[in-house]
Amino acid sequence: MTALNRVPSLMARAGTASALTLAAVGASIVVPGTASEAAAATSATKALRVAASKKGAPYQWGATGPHRFDCSGLTLYSFKKAGKKLPRTAAQQYNKARHISAGSRRAGDLVFFHSGGYVYHVGIYAGKGKIWHAPKTGDVVRLQKIWTRSVSYGRVG
Repeated sequence: MTALNRVPSLMARAGTASALTLAAVGASIVVPGTASEAAAATSATKALRVAASKKGAPYQWGATGPHRFDCSGLTLYSFKKAGKKLPRTAAQQYNKARHISAGSRRAGDLVFFHSGGYVYHVGIYAGKGKIWHAPKTGDVVRLQKIWTRSVSYGRVG
């Protein structure tokens, strides 16, 4: 798509003067939903894709992949493949992540499940109230609705 083809939509989104100025100088504007998929692929979205690609992999306590996972093993593996380093356990990952509000969460953020001050589970937020996670012994990596309000959100920097 050339800059000239983008001008009408940019005018609607960025305002007429701003879009005309950008078009005149040959600059581009980054507007959500218009960036190329490659440019928009952050480490969080890459980690989310990796976790989703492990759908059906069996849960195994202490496993970090590539064929079996526990909850924090899946997040560790997924972010490692996306170029980010995380510590091993859910609690350690909670301590390393930048804590964010539920209203600020976005796909690829970590979701920490807790009871009181104890973090016992972690998954990767997939959007629409769902996470990719490795639930428990006898289960497999899967997409599931968040089942409790006792969660916190974190972003890997």
